[in-house]
Amino acid sequence: MSEKPILLVEDNPDDEILTIRAFRRNGIRTEIVVARDGVEALDYLLGIGSRAEEGPLAPQLVLLDLNLPRIDGLEVLRRLRTDARGKLLPIVLLTSSREEQDLLSGYQLGCNSYVRKPIDFDAFVEAARRLGEYWLSLNESPEGRHGRQEARA
Repeated sequence: MSEKPILLVEDNPDDEILTIRAFRRNGIRTEIVVARDGVEALDYLLGIGSRAEEGPLAPQLVLLDLNLPRIDGLEVLRRLRTDARGKLLPIVLLTSSREEQDLLSGYQLGCNSYVRKPIDFDAFVEAARRLGEYWLSLNESPEGRHGRQEARA
């Protein structure tokens, strides 16, 4: 498994704790970095704003909620997919939204997967296990095969 962290973009503290607990319960010890709104997520991923001196950081997986303050998840996704630094990031929309339009918009904007947060904790733990198994173990990313990819504008 890669040493890169998972970026969890989540504004609800209860959902943040639940997600981290579900990953830990499944033995996933990868560092989880949390951004609590869309601006923080973009700053982290693109190396702008408050993180301009540090530059962009590419996690091995982005778990992106849709209902975020300041900039919503779909707009974060749109900005990432139109920027060379965010084109290849694996982005999973992890949301409680039941809106069909959110699902369609997510895929149209380039998400890799759309997962509705289960209400039941045991079901959430199982969803976290499957996410971790696929995205952290089975999936091969361009960066994993060829080293760090250079962003081309």
